[in-house]
Amino acid sequence: MNSYRHSVVLDVEKCTGCTTCVRHCPTEAIRINNGHAEINTDRCIDCGECIRVCPHKAKKAMCSKFEHYMHYKWKIALPAPALYGQFDGLDDVDSVLQGLKDIGFDDVYEVAKAAEVVSGYTRILLKSEAVKKPVISSACPVISRLISLRFPYLKDNILPMLPPMEIAAMEAKKKAKAEHPELKDDDIGVFFISPCAAKVSYIRNGYGDYKSNVDVVVSLSDIYFLLIGAMKKNITPQISSEAGMIGIGWASSGGESSAILNDSYLFADGIENCIQVLDSIENGNIPQIEFVELNACIGGCVGGVMTIENPFIAKTRLQTVRRYMPVSKNFIPSDISFVPESFITDSLPNYTPISRLSDSLSESMRMMAKIQEIRKGLPGIDCGACGAPTCRAFAEDIVRGQNNGRKCVVLEHTEDSVNCEGENDDS
Repeated sequence: MNSYRHSVVLDVEKCTGCTTCVRHCPTEAIRINNGHAEINTDRCIDCGECIRVCPHKAKKAMCSKFEHYMHYKWKIALPAPALYGQFDGLDDVDSVLQGLKDIGFDDVYEVAKAAEVVSGYTRILLKSEAVKKPVISSACPVISRLISLRFPYLKDNILPMLPPMEIAAMEAKKKAKAEHPELKDDDIGVFFISPCAAKVSYIRNGYGDYKSNVDVVVSLSDIYFLLIGAMKKNITPQISSEAGMIGIGWASSGGESSAILNDSYLFADGIENCIQVLDSIENGNIPQIEFVELNACIGGCVGGVMTIENPFIAKTRLQTVRRYMPVSKNFIPSDISFVPESFITDSLPNYTPISRLSDSLSESMRMMAKIQEIRKGLPGIDCGACGAPTCRAFAEDIVRGQNNGRKCVVLEHTEDSVNCEGENDDS
């Protein structure tokens, strides 16, 4: 039984079975059965691509509502850097931080601040021979889950450090306890303002054996609409930001890479591009580089499905916000040669193969031969009309006994029609 708790869900009433999501899912996790989409939870990586492309808005990301968690005595907001790119004309992030307090948060801890700390310690780790090169960023949970499903040999390449969101949550709780010793653990609620569905799943499931320090995930889009009314331009906000250009830059693709302060890196965004890069790393077909930054969403976190603004417009706005900021307010001193133990994690995602046909090698070979046999009788145009993304996937569904009576509509009225048992129907 699958125990992974996903955040991407289907609204069956809105789904028309149009196959758009089927054709765009990077892990072939979706099929059309009985007139609507079905998501295979074992294959889903919560990338949100189906949410992005669905013309009927039948897919959505499940997360919490801020107003449902007012019982916490001390509520801490963790704004993702992508939040700042949503506002037109914003020239001071302090306005956003003040707005978060005005809508009900007691304190704000910037994820951008934690990102600058992670960047500093990443530079230290890259100097170590103990880490496997190229080091793959652990910031995007979609990429970590994708590696656990499809690229098991790259698991040891993942940066063995907690992502900025986790470090921000950890440090925010420490700060709250230090400033308010009367607070108990259960009194403190850490709210991550998320731009994407994958972060929701990460927090629900943890990372390997690691349990998240974040208590509640709220959608960036929901918080945006609350902030619009609270951010009054005629009131000078309190100066409170503790992040610089490097931390804010993490919101866009390439921001994390440039923060390592050398040119031995590669970055890519968009899930299909990321898969191509991972394929190249696994096959050894990339230049000698030290660091790889991969973002499942186009443009980076600003392209998450729970944001408001077009990612390219958001990136432009962030350039304006960063223009007069210091490079960083959280530089790690050059004489530091170690990373705090609390920032390091050895809880890597477990390998759960999605392409294995059977635990028995002989049975897998037999099934593979059957798939190839059925595949030869199909048209090979990968139209998706059968409810599977490709002819190869359709044949595999038949062999696995997961076809649910679906037929190839191209061959349905010809002598070469293939039925759901994979046998030629000459009638």
